[in-house]
Amino acid sequence: MKPITDLEPICIYSKNEDLLYDYDLVVIGGGSGGLACSKEAAQLGQKVAVLDYVEPSVKGTKWGLGGTCVNVGCIPKKLMHQAALLGTAVKDAKKYGWQISGPICHDWATMAEAIQNHVRSLNWGHRVQLQDKKVKYLNVKGSLVDKHTVKGLSKAGKEMILTAKNIVIATGGRPNYPTNIPGAVEHGITSDDIFWLKKSPGKTLVVGASYVALECAGFLTGIGLDTTVMVRSIALRGFDQQMAGLVTDYMDAYGTKFAWMCVPKRVDKLSSGALQVTWTDTHTGNEHKDTYDSVLWAVGRAPETKALGLDKLGVQLRKETGKIVVGADESTSVPNIYAFGDIGEGRPELTPTAIKAGKFLARRLAGHSTELMNYDNVPTTVFTPLEYGCVGLSEEEAEKRHGKDGIEVYHAFYKPLEFSVAERDASQCYLKVICERGGDQKILGLHFTGPNAGEVTQGFAMGFQCGATYSHLLQTVGIHPTCAEELIKVSITKRSGLDATVTGC
Repeated sequence: MKPITDLEPICIYSKNEDLLYDYDLVVIGGGSGGLACSKEAAQLGQKVAVLDYVEPSVKGTKWGLGGTCVNVGCIPKKLMHQAALLGTAVKDAKKYGWQISGPICHDWATMAEAIQNHVRSLNWGHRVQLQDKKVKYLNVKGSLVDKHTVKGLSKAGKEMILTAKNIVIATGGRPNYPTNIPGAVEHGITSDDIFWLKKSPGKTLVVGASYVALECAGFLTGIGLDTTVMVRSIALRGFDQQMAGLVTDYMDAYGTKFAWMCVPKRVDKLSSGALQVTWTDTHTGNEHKDTYDSVLWAVGRAPETKALGLDKLGVQLRKETGKIVVGADESTSVPNIYAFGDIGEGRPELTPTAIKAGKFLARRLAGHSTELMNYDNVPTTVFTPLEYGCVGLSEEEAEKRHGKDGIEVYHAFYKPLEFSVAERDASQCYLKVICERGGDQKILGLHFTGPNAGEVTQGFAMGFQCGATYSHLLQTVGIHPTCAEELIKVSITKRSGLDATVTGC
């Protein structure tokens, strides 16, 4: 028999291990996902703390609780998009009989102040909600010590230690700056700054062609600013490329300039204060220069994982992206540590998926559910001047999975009724429904460009959860007159080669 000193230690709290920890759950990150997870866990009886600390942007921009979506993403973006839409509506109004005299101009400061005040009200609302739900909010920078311990560091440099049965990482990401372009960091801004500018950005060069780039360029154009988008290769990578082409074609007609196949080389600040950008046209090899008031970099985002101490604990990261490798249950390679949202490898970088995934995770950790987040058929909308909504597979992806002969694409060019009296061009208002060719013709993807694309797509997204087929679409009664009803009337296939333009009402 072993001497008693050699025996393995026995935890006297084995039947109630929660007593070993300060909290049942500590969440690092107070964005949409982290807040949803923490509030859900608290409602299920868990003792929860959420740590949130915003490092100022390179330009010194700071904001409050709520993460990217609330402060420097979806919310201010949609409101600035709305400002641009109102500018178009004012122009349309004349055709509808409104007597508008004098020039129409936009005041950035008025818009920015109103939007920033709304965002601040949301920051306060989140703090109140955490308090009401008994979630401990700590404005400290969190990092991992071990699989049950988190270190918090305050702005003043004061350290605190928290222990938890489970730790959740939901720190999201921040915009990238190109590191190989002289002057990019010193003279450029990102989406972390644009929404908090007190003064108009003026003539702006947007570098990149992601949805962030196109949305920003769209509303800047819409409020009357001279805006150019510099595109290295293609727009809206990862989205259906036919639809991406319609989005940029509309923007081009709308007044946004595009510098295709161009790569910036340097940014210099002139004595006048203007920014001189030098770039290369990769198609011709020629070098060009122009001056701008602002240069907005929208060249991707990086996960906020570097300062978390993940390497010390052996939390596995994807080398190429720096994101955390997660399982279907959001687990990491280290027990008791979970991650979800934008920092999860392969996860959509979308607020609603983070919120839903966070709630599901909280329920599982509290022992109330075993349900996993379903990341298939997540709908989304790009809020460009002509909005683009989609759910399911792109045509390219559907072809790749099922073969060109294995899919049927129903499509239509339509004209929104509102465009008719205003005599607006509807050339890019288009929709397509991608189906399996055989059997019940299950719908694989649905794509729509036009007014209120988000509202249209949200409704059809539910059908994907129910296994919607083309016949279900045809059996649905439309609401007249709407743009959405064109989706339930679609009957022309691409394969037929027939004109897909909708005629009549």
